[in-house]
Amino acid sequence: MPVKHPKIAVLLAAYNGMQWIEEQVASILGQRSVDVTIHISVDPSDDGTEVWCEALGAGDDRVVLLPPAGRFGGAARNFFRLIRDVDLTGYDAVAFADQDDIWQSDKLLRATQMIDSLGVDAYSSNVTAFWPDGRKVLLDKSQPQVAWDFLFEAAGPGCTYVLSSVLAQSLRQQVSHDWEQVQQVTLHDWYCYAFARSHGFHWYIDSRPSMLYRQHESNQVGANTGISSLFQRYVTIHEGWWFKQVRTIALLVGAGNAPFVRGWLNLRRRDLLLLSVRGGQCRRRLRDKYLFFFVCCLTAAIGRKP
Repeated sequence: MPVKHPKIAVLLAAYNGMQWIEEQVASILGQRSVDVTIHISVDPSDDGTEVWCEALGAGDDRVVLLPPAGRFGGAARNFFRLIRDVDLTGYDAVAFADQDDIWQSDKLLRATQMIDSLGVDAYSSNVTAFWPDGRKVLLDKSQPQVAWDFLFEAAGPGCTYVLSSVLAQSLRQQVSHDWEQVQQVTLHDWYCYAFARSHGFHWYIDSRPSMLYRQHESNQVGANTGISSLFQRYVTIHEGWWFKQVRTIALLVGAGNAPFVRGWLNLRRRDLLLLSVRGGQCRRRLRDKYLFFFVCCLTAAIGRKP
């Protein structure tokens, strides 16, 4: 009797990806001991990405190109479109994919095995960032989860996410219901992690890297390494984007009435000062806990409304 492999839907968002997408897709179709179908949504491109994806889908029934849906203007809206529009019936799991990475051949097999063996609903992992000059750096996102980290950060790069069918269907229903509101979310992976944790789903972050995470000038969100990257992230916080996203996501996932969240949701000076001392409950990594304290205090001190 043939062995039944997990059936996995891979949701791939693309935009001007011809430099990298062929290598990425090959690494997905080459996954061991799983049955993969790649569903691709292309933000209108000018480098031939749509034509290439259409030709691939015509010659390989494991690849499905979604019909054009206008311009998204960012990866998050493209992924939300995939989550809403792909029929997930019959799949054992759902994974997200960027257009420019390289997956380890057992990425999906390990993810589904960990979901089953640990009894969790979602999987993500560390990644190995790599640059055109050959440099590689392990990006460690696997610090222990804390009570409220999901409102303040993602579970790592969304391209490592693998969701159980139950979680994926629940997420799809919520995204469809809140379609207009989720357009305000800039980072789909942050929202998906927040939705899962706030709705009682269990998430596992694997310390073993599952993929090569390509770094280039077109990355929407790249590797958080070095002083310059840290400074750029501080700028987005200082200018108010980060706090606005925290508030938007907290309300969208229904966490606004939790006593902990109500205490700072208006993001007034007093609220931020109170929040600053709760960094241990809000970020996973020790460095980020200290940065969280500093940013909350500084934002409160300068009096700028996020």
